[in-house]
Amino acid sequence: MTPSSHRERAIAVAQQRGIARGRDFDAAGVPRTYLQRLRDEGVFQQVGRGLYRLADHDASAHASLAEAVRIRPGGVIALLSALQFHGLTTQTPHRVWMLLAPGVWTPVNPSVQLRIVRASGDALTTGAERHTIDGVEVPITDRVKTVVDCFKYRSLVGQDVAVEALRDLLKAQRPPLDLLRGYAETDRVERVMRPYLEALV
Repeated sequence: MTPSSHRERAIAVAQQRGIARGRDFDAAGVPRTYLQRLRDEGVFQQVGRGLYRLADHDASAHASLAEAVRIRPGGVIALLSALQFHGLTTQTPHRVWMLLAPGVWTPVNPSVQLRIVRASGDALTTGAERHTIDGVEVPITDRVKTVVDCFKYRSLVGQDVAVEALRDLLKAQRPPLDLLRGYAETDRVERVMRPYLEALV
């Protein structure tokens, strides 16, 4: 394969993947040395260890979420990061909060700071929506599941954050109560949430 072909394939991979990993280029037959060359030429921007995107790409405000999912595939963006994504908090978390199954490896020194919270079964997969951010498919808990998760992990995010998020959710667009209660059952926080729901609904 000629150098120009390597270049074309590398650019095509980056266009298709949004944020591409080294293994994406390997699968396309592009040597890693060409990635460094394209980075040095200003064609690629290296956004993390083994992560590249086109330098002229306009990153979205939620680019760190896409980068986090490329670093740790299989995780679900949740809690404070999902609250911010859905506009249910004015806080800007300094780390990307991610649900991850027990026993799954945690990245070491990732380019984006991660706050890993362990979840399994339905608590991990229920309510996970797919959003495309910078060309990357990013699983993010939906608005209602995000709020319920905040009650489940209130010792991590703070009880006041969970209550405020529930209040903002009900003000913005009141969700079906059966959906709220269903997620609360999945997370086993029905009793915890009941007095707040009774007061706010």
